[in-house]
Amino acid sequence: MAEIIPLRPAPKRRPEPRPEPLWREAAGSVLRRTRHERGDRLADTAQRSGVSPQYLSEIERGLKEPSSEMLAAVAGALDLTLVDLASAVAGDLQRQQRRGAYLLAA
Repeated sequence: MAEIIPLRPAPKRRPEPRPEPLWREAAGSVLRRTRHERGDRLADTAQRSGVSPQYLSEIERGLKEPSSEMLAAVAGALDLTLVDLASAVAGDLQRQQRRGAYLLAA
């Protein structure tokens, strides 16, 4: 007679951590959050910064890699300095890292 051998349960696998976000994604997120907190419309912020609403939307969604001049213009339209923007991005990334939300690049 054949012997019945119980199967071992498959080892539980941890979900793969997400890769670290790109700078443009993190900066865009801060710019969008700041604009929303101020209650500004996309078109108003775009006009004050001298960019098209479409381009500003792409920056906020992390689809465009804006120049430092463009970042300064958009940040300035939101009453932020580049130091304010960089500090906010760094803070967001540090909070995500502490939560283990992404895998640090080697």
